[in-house]
Amino acid sequence: MIRIALADDHEIVRSGLKMLIESAPDMKVVGEAADGEQAYELVAREKPDILLMDISMPPGQSGLVACGRITQDHPNTRIIVVTMFAEPEYLYFTLQGGAAGYLLKNSSSEELVSAIRMVQGGGTYIHPKMVESLTRQLFSSSGEGEDVSYKQLTTRELEILQLLAKGHTNKEISEKIYLSIKTVEAHRSKIYAKLGFKTRADLVAYAIRHKLLDL
Repeated sequence: MIRIALADDHEIVRSGLKMLIESAPDMKVVGEAADGEQAYELVAREKPDILLMDISMPPGQSGLVACGRITQDHPNTRIIVVTMFAEPEYLYFTLQGGAAGYLLKNSSSEELVSAIRMVQGGGTYIHPKMVESLTRQLFSSSGEGEDVSYKQLTTRELEILQLLAKGHTNKEISEKIYLSIKTVEAHRSKIYAKLGFKTRADLVAYAIRHKLLDL
């Protein structure tokens, strides 16, 4: 029996996923979470084989950050991201964070079940549309064409960039993600240096261009 945990901030989405999963004879949902922090606690408690997790789960911790934490601390739980975001930036950061699968929410129930079995068997599953995006990135990696400068950021830096772009102060960010103000300031300086920002307006424009404000 494949033991599966669900993490999504919408209860109706979790209910739909649970119904689809438990229609398969070899799968069972062992718990649900509404944000990244809850997902981490759920994995620590239940130790599921698979975690299906959304990227965007406001106002709690995002799936991007939780993915990295869970992969590091609980490597036996394999993560499949289930999201509506079809942008290559999100695919890159979830794979960098250790995810073993990337499904779009408009995938069929058959694709969902197939992806779970593939990842449980040690493989990786990426939605066909996202494979196309990944292939285009590989062929444009010479630096011409598509802007992939976000690849310089760590997952934590990406999280702080998003919060800064949404107007949060260093103090608010430190309280929200449990870091000292000095650490937040250090991350902020690295973000500005890596991406060549001079002002917050530069940072906001970058976040809008790369569709990072929805996380």
